[in-house]
Amino acid sequence: MNLWKLVWRNLLRRKGRFAFTLGGVAIGMAAFVSLLSIGQGLELEIKKQAQGLGANLVITPKGWCAYEQISVLTGEQLPEAIPMSELDKIMAVPGVKSAVPYLNEKTAFRNRPVPVIGILPEEMRALQKWRIAAGRYFKAADEPAVVVGAAIAQQFQLKPGDTFTVRGRSLPVVGVLREAGNKDDVASFVPLPVVQKLYAVEGKVSFVAVQVEDLQQVDAVSLRIQEKANVAVVTDKQLLSSILSIVGTVSGAMQAVAAVGVLAAAFGIVNTLLTAVYERRREIGIMQAVGGTRRTLFSAFLLESGLYGLIGGVLGLLIGMLGAYVLGPYLTDNAFTASLRQSPVPSLDSATVLLTFGLSIGLALVAGLYPAYRAAKLTPVEAMRYA
Repeated sequence: MNLWKLVWRNLLRRKGRFAFTLGGVAIGMAAFVSLLSIGQGLELEIKKQAQGLGANLVITPKGWCAYEQISVLTGEQLPEAIPMSELDKIMAVPGVKSAVPYLNEKTAFRNRPVPVIGILPEEMRALQKWRIAAGRYFKAADEPAVVVGAAIAQQFQLKPGDTFTVRGRSLPVVGVLREAGNKDDVASFVPLPVVQKLYAVEGKVSFVAVQVEDLQQVDAVSLRIQEKANVAVVTDKQLLSSILSIVGTVSGAMQAVAAVGVLAAAFGIVNTLLTAVYERRREIGIMQAVGGTRRTLFSAFLLESGLYGLIGGVLGLLIGMLGAYVLGPYLTDNAFTASLRQSPVPSLDSATVLLTFGLSIGLALVAGLYPAYRAAKLTPVEAMRYA
């Protein structure tokens, strides 16, 4: 009988113990994989939304917190705190190519909350390079009409000519945007003057997206804007970094909790193999008596431990990804991340898969060192005496 067959037979000798030990490893790794993949999916979604903003600088009111910053990327409702007079000052700053204001509000349509974003039609179309999938675009900067994103049109079965209600007022849907793959798909757009009037916030906007003429001068333009206007300025990279640092901290804390489960599974392997050493003393003695070396015994128990890690890692990866898809929407349903209207899809790259297998097998092998040492240390006389 070769070593592999011997190890596999020993694993299945106590099927109940094998199942429970393997289950502990699989569940521990599944928790680790689930939280890791959810965190990675969330980061990818945030990066995609940041790219969809299309701005080099974001002008916000002073004192905004991280929740409001992430709402800039997702189109959620925001305070109306920047006067239009500040927009004129920003446009006058040398190096500013365009300054596009946003007024982020929310309405209830068919008993469902829908973001309503007030825009300057031509400036926004130039910034986002929008294309119309059906109908037409706004004819005037103050036209009382609505252009909806692709996902909103699909969700509510809207088409040009339908009516969309904004704060109790019915507005005609004149167009549907082509799918963009970002927050624009899940919002409705109305000319800025109309939204300001409907929500009684004339002369104010939520934030301003700025494009600069020279990317090498982003920091210099940022300083000039802060000197001219009473606003806060962040670059697109600073905004993304700030949000990702918070998401990374939360993900790290969740992974640390999952790591406790993985560590507990490792102790389960230690306990199972130490029990196996105790039960197999007679067998160990016979193996040594017929020429089995200590190295062979050590390798057999270490291989058994490694198989727990390998099989548990495979099962944990499969269960973890399934759990991430099923539980991900619930775990990310909180005040900070709920504004990512397109549920982040759990994501795992090849490096993370290798990390998962490496961690599972490596930890199992470390857990098996002491039991393997105990087995190899037994002499034939000691083994047979306790048999």
